[in-house]
Amino acid sequence: MSLLDRISEPSDLKSLSISELHRLAKEIRQYIIETVQRNGGHLASNLGVVELTIALHRVFDSPVDAIVWDVGHQCYPHKILTGRAERFGTLRRQNGISGFPKRQESEHDIFDTGHSSTAISSSLGLLQARMRTGQAGRVIAVVGDGALTAGMAMEGLSNAGQLGLPLILVLNDNRMSISRSVGSISRYLSKLSASVRYQSLRTRIDATVLSIPHIGRSLFSLINRVKRAVKAIFFKENLFVDFGFEYVGPIDGHNISALIDAFSHVRELNRPVVVHVVTKKGKGLGKAEEDPESFHGLGPACPDIPGTGTTSHGESFTTSFADALVRIAEQDHRVVAVTAAMSSGTGVVELGQRLPQRVFDVGIAEQHAVAFAAGLARGGLRPVVAIYSTFMQRAVDQVFQEVALAKLPVLFALDRAGAVGEDGETHQGIYDIALFKSLPNLVLFAPADSEELSAFMSLALRLNVPCMMRYPKAYAPCPPKSVPPLEIGKGVFVQKRDGAKVLVLAVGPLAHTAAEVSDTLAKVGLFVDVYNVRFLAPVDEDDVASLCAQYEGIVIVEDGVRVGGFGESITALLARRGVKAKIAAYGFERNPCGQASREELLAKASLDAKGIQKTLGDMLQSIGILPQAPGCQAIARISSLPVSGEVQHVR
Repeated sequence: MSLLDRISEPSDLKSLSISELHRLAKEIRQYIIETVQRNGGHLASNLGVVELTIALHRVFDSPVDAIVWDVGHQCYPHKILTGRAERFGTLRRQNGISGFPKRQESEHDIFDTGHSSTAISSSLGLLQARMRTGQAGRVIAVVGDGALTAGMAMEGLSNAGQLGLPLILVLNDNRMSISRSVGSISRYLSKLSASVRYQSLRTRIDATVLSIPHIGRSLFSLINRVKRAVKAIFFKENLFVDFGFEYVGPIDGHNISALIDAFSHVRELNRPVVVHVVTKKGKGLGKAEEDPESFHGLGPACPDIPGTGTTSHGESFTTSFADALVRIAEQDHRVVAVTAAMSSGTGVVELGQRLPQRVFDVGIAEQHAVAFAAGLARGGLRPVVAIYSTFMQRAVDQVFQEVALAKLPVLFALDRAGAVGEDGETHQGIYDIALFKSLPNLVLFAPADSEELSAFMSLALRLNVPCMMRYPKAYAPCPPKSVPPLEIGKGVFVQKRDGAKVLVLAVGPLAHTAAEVSDTLAKVGLFVDVYNVRFLAPVDEDDVASLCAQYEGIVIVEDGVRVGGFGESITALLARRGVKAKIAAYGFERNPCGQASREELLAKASLDAKGIQKTLGDMLQSIGILPQAPGCQAIARISSLPVSGEVQHVR
């Protein structure tokens, strides 16, 4: 029987010996590797916190003691140890368990977290509330060193020191966020971490002192008091001490005994304390240790893990962006790239390899990234800011005030827009259209394929206004013919047939999906035109109104939230202009879906080929093109027609 089979809740750890805890750590690592191999997920970060998680749950009593995981992508060992080991095989799958802390799953998940640098603030608020209401238990915030580059983390540190509450802050120092941690904070922590060798020596000395008969514990206590006094005299210039924290560490994050000892001591402190733990991201898997950035997040069946494989379906939007960025940067010396700890995920790394002096990775600091880019633009450069859609939510005010209102020529590249598979609610990129389409001076573009993405990047450099483009984490369709020139505010037909009485207005790559559906319907004599809107803002209202007035039915499909989205804007526009066509707008609901594949998320929102086909059947019937058959038999026949899939024209 494995040790893992004996763990049904965290309290079961308290009966295990230190040697058994090390065996358990190996079992957990293997279980994580096997599961990520099948399902994809965050591998390196979780392999690095196995011993840390075991020690936390050994010393503290979750959920009475609240353990709050910053970012959340380091929570796999926590989930395994808190009653979810049997379900861990469903990780990141539809109706399975989330890859991030989720209150709905377990009382041990204190907050739903997915974005970085929030744990200090939320933990401090929780601790204050508990103390005000007389609730028992400690509050422990576990953050990564990369999280400290965010201003919010510093704000939390400042307030914690001001309040003086007994918050326990565990700093998981692996010198990584997604990309390698950058900036002065990282260098500062690296300097502190340089004494890990000392820490290892100290652990051996402590064990020797404790083994002395009769006086061992008394002598150990005296040595600790002297050590703290010396620290206070000679190490006053400590960032955390300046913020009002007691500082403990650095501690070897893979030494379970040292971790248990440290946590047992700080548990008794009645003031804010930082426990600085040094871990190895990717620990236990050679390739992940050597290249933790590549092993941060993996898709299912990753070929770099032995025994797996994958099939390439073409070029992704991210790759298309990376290629276009290199091309325009080589042509224009003003072009620079800015990213926030995700140079690899956004494709900016390609430019960094060619022209490293033209790339700025500012760390986990989206607000700063946008304001920094505004300064670059004001100084005559042409910055391209590459950040995932979900993370750009953190910098809405900076996009508005520093860039849009100031009318500065910054190009924002929002990767992972629309449905984002497997990562769940916190990472869905469905809100950007509603958030940004109404900002002043901003040109918002949704490329349907790689050619349009490249063309818009070239256009944005010629414009003297802020520009933004959004595109999904998906393979980019290969347009069947050359892309017509871009005209601001106007779209282009991707499918047009004589006699069509229904028009689809499609956002981004959904235009190609709708075109495939149109081809399918044409085979049975049903004609639907498809218009790729291209520009979400500004929209040429005269052009859209005159276009839609030629049809009896209008169907709008967007891979963004329906409430406040593009479809609602067009519906309001057509109502103002007196267009009499029937209108149906489809998108995602305002409450995001949980973990599932991108294909499953699109299908649930009726945005896959089958869903759009059914939607068009409904519209054709409502305007009288199809008979009002009992039981919707005509629509059922349409829905049963074979379609080729969401996107097949890829390269």
